[in-house]
Amino acid sequence: MAVDLPDPRGHIPVASAPIARQLGPVEIRPTELQVFVDGRRVGFTVREFQIFSVLAERPDRVVRRDEIHENVWGTPWVHRDRSVDVFVRKVRRKLEAISPEWIYIHTHFGIGYRYAPEYQQPAATSDAG
Repeated sequence: MAVDLPDPRGHIPVASAPIARQLGPVEIRPTELQVFVDGRRVGFTVREFQIFSVLAERPDRVVRRDEIHENVWGTPWVHRDRSVDVFVRKVRRKLEAISPEWIYIHTHFGIGYRYAPEYQQPAATSDAG
């Protein structure tokens, strides 16, 4: 069952999305504009949720900055505009705060970003003394 989500600016409706989607430890609830990691809510703003959703809807695929910008802001991307990069950084920080042992979003320099959760082995700590 798909639900048309209103665009936060009141413009064109956001593409239809399922009521909830589970991607491993990540649950996306589009109708609530919420993301959960291992049952814990990630406090995304609407814009951060939109960025994350664009990437998560295309797992393991590199999504170009211009494609992200057009999907989220609804306008063509202007070269050197860093808005996408700034919001991806915010999304990463919030995900890392909840789940530091995982990397969810990978950078493809000069191209864009890819959503592909990868577990990172925690660094070994040594107890000196």
